[in-house]
Amino acid sequence: MEKRVPYGKRFEDYLKALYMLQKEKKVVRVRDLARMLRVKPPSVVEQLEKLSRHCFILYEKREYIRLTEKGERMAKEILKKHEALRRFLRDILMVPEEIADKDACYVEHGLHEITLNRIIMFLEFVDKHFKLKGKMVFLERLKYYYEHGRLPEECMT
Repeated sequence: MEKRVPYGKRFEDYLKALYMLQKEKKVVRVRDLARMLRVKPPSVVEQLEKLSRHCFILYEKREYIRLTEKGERMAKEILKKHEALRRFLRDILMVPEEIADKDACYVEHGLHEITLNRIIMFLEFVDKHFKLKGKMVFLERLKYYYEHGRLPEECMT
């Protein structure tokens, strides 16, 4: 996994949003980014200029915005981190989807790389170790534990 963006949360949010928009629309405009991030266009322009200076994007005023190879690589890493956290929160901790997505967005910026790698490895382990049936039984028992605060009877024998 590549090193985190040393520029902070805002850079990560912009890179992730640019990547998602670029995949969806092929071309990205300032207004698309402003709408997605719920910020005003002048704020977007200011951040785009910073991203451009650091070679994450290709940007000229009144032109489409494109991620550079470096920017796309970083955006994919950020998205991978977000997806792993969302999946962990939703599938393992059984947090509702909307909350899992918001929490993943919040946590992804401050989580240490070692912790994130362990979460990713944990998810891979669960997928590999528990084949479909075993995984479902495990998750059903875990859900019971979340709801009742105790192990189900079949775990006690």
